[in-house]
Amino acid sequence: MTIQICSLLFWALFCSTAMLLAIFLKHRKGCGKSDGKLPPGEMGLPWIGETIEFYRSQRDNQLFEEFVQPRITKYGKIFKTRLMGSPTIIVNGAEANRFFLSNEFKLVVSSWPTASVQLMGINSIMEKQGEKHRCLRGIIATSLGPAGLEILVPKICDSVQLYLDKNWNVREEISLYHSTKALTFTIVLECLLGLNFEPGTLNTFERVLEGVFAPPISFPGSKFSRAKKARREIKEMLIKVVREKRKKMESGLGGDEGMLFSQLVSGMIRGEISEEEVVDNVVLLVFAAHDTTSFAIAMTFKMLAEHPDCHSLLLQEHDDIMNKRRSGENLTMEDTKKMKYTWQVARESMRLFPPIFGSFRKAIADIEYEGFTIPKGWKVLWTTYGTHYNEEYFKDPLTFNPRRFEEPIPPYAYLPFGGGPRLCAGNQLAKLNILIFIHYVVTRYNWSLLCPGEQITMDPLPFPSHGMPIKVSLKSS
Repeated sequence: MTIQICSLLFWALFCSTAMLLAIFLKHRKGCGKSDGKLPPGEMGLPWIGETIEFYRSQRDNQLFEEFVQPRITKYGKIFKTRLMGSPTIIVNGAEANRFFLSNEFKLVVSSWPTASVQLMGINSIMEKQGEKHRCLRGIIATSLGPAGLEILVPKICDSVQLYLDKNWNVREEISLYHSTKALTFTIVLECLLGLNFEPGTLNTFERVLEGVFAPPISFPGSKFSRAKKARREIKEMLIKVVREKRKKMESGLGGDEGMLFSQLVSGMIRGEISEEEVVDNVVLLVFAAHDTTSFAIAMTFKMLAEHPDCHSLLLQEHDDIMNKRRSGENLTMEDTKKMKYTWQVARESMRLFPPIFGSFRKAIADIEYEGFTIPKGWKVLWTTYGTHYNEEYFKDPLTFNPRRFEEPIPPYAYLPFGGGPRLCAGNQLAKLNILIFIHYVVTRYNWSLLCPGEQITMDPLPFPSHGMPIKVSLKSS
C-alpha cells in the first residue's frame, strides 16, 4: 500500500514538473522578440514572474493598491511583468482602454487563464473571435434588446417579490450577498433562459466557480479537480435539457421563443451553432450574470448604509414611483427609467467597487503603443481601477458622490461592464436586476448592516467576507 502511495505521489510530481517545464519552454519560445523598445518593468523569475505577488494582493482585494499602483509610480502607466507564465503588459488610463478594447480582433484577442477556458467552455462566447463571436452575440442580443428586456421586467418583479416573501418576511437577519446570489441565479435561469433545475444546482455552479482561476492541475482534492467534476455534472444536465428542448421545438411544441435558451436552440436547429456552443454559453451566461450582479447590489446597499442622505433621496424616488401604481401592480420599463438617482448610486458603487478588476488580451501582432513595442504573443491587462480611481477622470476619486454621473463621463474611463466588441452583453439585464431589487427592498423593509466594517475579499471574484449580514423588518402599511 505504501509503495502504491509513493508511486502515485512520484507520478503526480513528475507530471506536474513536466507540465511546468513544457509551459515554461513554450512561453520562453513564445515571448516574442522585437527590435522595438519594451515598456519598463520587472519580469521576475522564469515562468513564475511576479505571479505570487499578484495573487497575494488579489486575495487581500488590494490588487490595484499593492500591485499595480506602486508599479505605476515606479514605471509609469504602462509596464511589463510576467504573470502565470505569460509575459504581460499592464496598461492604465482611458486612452489605453480605448486603444486595446476597440482593437479587439484586429490587434488583440480575449485571453483567459487555462482553468477559466476549460471550466467556462472552449465553445463559449468569451473564446470566440470574429464572425463566430458576432453570430453568438447576435443570438444573445435578440433576448436582451429593448423588446426582450421589456418582456423581462414583470418576470423579474414576480421573481423578486416571491423570493422576498418566502425568505425575508419570516427572518430578522439576512445574508444580503448570498441572498442576492440565490435570487439572481433564479432570475437568470427562469426569467432569461426559461429553465428550471433542482435547488442544489446553485451549489454545483458555485463549485465550478471556485476553480476558475485555480492552477489547472487535476490532482484529487484540488480546487480545479473539484470544479471539473462539477462542470461535468452541469454538462450532463444541460445536454439532456438541450436535446429535450430541440425535440419539442422541431415538433412545433417549443413555445417561449422569446427566451434566450430557445433562441440558442433555434440557432442550433438552423445549423448556426453546435450543441456544445449552446451548453457552454448557458454556463457562461449564468456565471456572468449572477455573481457580478450580486456583488454590485451588495456594494450599493453598503454605500446607502454609510450615506443616509443618499438613502433618503433614493427612497423618495421609489416612494414616488410606488405611489403612482396600484397596490400589487408590477413595475414597468418606464418605471425603471424614472430611477435616475438610484442608477447614479449604483454606478458610483460600481466605480468604487468594480465587479471585475479588468481582463486579459493577447497581442496577435507586434503592437506599437506610446513609443513602446508589445510583441506578438504577449498578454495585455487593462484594469478598471486604472481609471475609476484616477483624479484625471473623477474628482476626489475615493469619495462617494453619485451626483458625479449627472455630467458626461469620458469614454472608456468607466468600465464596470468592460468595453468595445466584448462589452458585457447582459449589462442592461444587470441594470434591471439591480433597480428592481432595490425598489422592492427599500419600499418594503427597514434594514441596517450588522457588520459595517466588513472587509471585501476575492476568491476569485470580490465578495463581502461575511456575506453582508443585515437586520430586516417589514415596514408598516
